Amino acid sequence: MQIASLFPGQGSQYPGMADPWQGHPVGKEILERCSAIVGWDVVETSRDPKALKRTDTVQLTVFACDLAAFEVLKAEGVGCNVAAGHSLGEYAALVASGAVALEPGLAALAARATAMEKASFENPGAMTAIVGLSLREAMEVCEVAGRGDVLAVANENSPKQTVLSGSLTAVERAEELARSRGGKAIRLPVAGAFHSPLMSSAVQPVREALSRIHFERPAFPIIPNASGKPTTQPLVLRDLLSRHLISPARWDASMQAMAAAGVDFVIEAGPGDVLGKLARRSIPGATVRSAGTPEDVRAIATELRGLAAASRTEAR
Repeated sequence: MQIASLFPGQGSQYPGMADPWQGHPVGKEILERCSAIVGWDVVETSRDPKALKRTDTVQLTVFACDLAAFEVLKAEGVGCNVAAGHSLGEYAALVASGAVALEPGLAALAARATAMEKASFENPGAMTAIVGLSLREAMEVCEVAGRGDVLAVANENSPKQTVLSGSLTAVERAEELARSRGGKAIRLPVAGAFHSPLMSSAVQPVREALSRIHFERPAFPIIPNASGKPTTQPLVLRDLLSRHLISPARWDASMQAMAAAGVDFVIEAGPGDVLGKLARRSIPGATVRSAGTPEDVRAIATELRGLAAASRTEAR
């Protein structure tokens, strides 16, 4: 059984998402450790809809929930063979794998979130998911709608879902053009034009924060957003993480890499089920589960034990 862990990013949040992990000793411990590092209560913040709209608070809260989910999975006996995190979720993947220690990893993410919040204020923008068009078609929409303005491909999520990011006027043109070509456009609940040139002012602060972190070889391969290829090389992980703020998140390529590696069980560790839905489209035949509560985790652990027992019986 090849198990993949997926860590969601900004946009997957919902009020109260940290509350369930308070009911498990390991989950509670992770939330308390994260709260102590950032200097405010991530559980209380997760209940505040206004705070969940702020980049500098929501990113750290989602991270805490992602890591709590992973550590509870581990405590319940669920392993991991490969992992990927969507945008900020990559920080959670790195900490979960042991490539980066919790405190410096969360400090670097805090610097990233603050820099992105500042960049969003200085260079306002938006993001929209183009659904039903191919990547090539979405890139054509991006090129036409972005002429004379800032618009970029931000996330290559699946063969039929591409996220565009840029100025509000360019995003609005792209939405109208995508609909005229038979696609759908869904505005994302984020505070800025992430993974686009409008984030350029945030790049240097993020690189400086990452330069202060020691990267170890992870316990399992990580698939960085910027490459879509699995690696265990610490220097590669650092370099690609420093680039992904203004690079497209190559999520579909990451899922294809998991499929090629023989992944047959996928767990979304953290709030929501967006990544699970994408995985179902990109990894045919894989079992996909979401771990948003300790109850979800226990059900997954029971299912995996059953699959393992059945496999042993067949082997006899």
